[in-house]
Amino acid sequence: MVVRLGGNKKVSAEFKGLVIPTDQPKDSGGEGSAPSPFDLFLASRGTCAGFYIQSFCQKRGLSTQGISLVQKMEMDPATHMVSRVLIEVALPKDFPEKYREGALGAANLCLVKKHLQEPPRIELSVKAA
Repeated sequence: MVVRLGGNKKVSAEFKGLVIPTDQPKDSGGEGSAPSPFDLFLASRGTCAGFYIQSFCQKRGLSTQGISLVQKMEMDPATHMVSRVLIEVALPKDFPEKYREGALGAANLCLVKKHLQEPPRIELSVKAA
């Protein structure tokens, strides 16, 4: 992954042939033209859970139509950090009862969640360009 600094508050990551743009909101000096890095961090948790539910359904021939996830974050007022992430999985009324718990279990397999529970060591270094 290569991270490149752009103009104003824009930063992009180039990874596996894709460019992932980020920007800061207007109230933080950016243009609001892309999600902020922190927004992408939070979105990675929700989309990862969604991917695992989708895979669970596809393996069983279940329709994914009408399934959605709503992710809410609680902030710690003292630290201004996210202290809790809540994900509500909305399953259609006709979703088979016998698969409801399995769908939730699949969401818990998310690799983002596992990495948050056992975070990697992050090391920085400087290299002359």
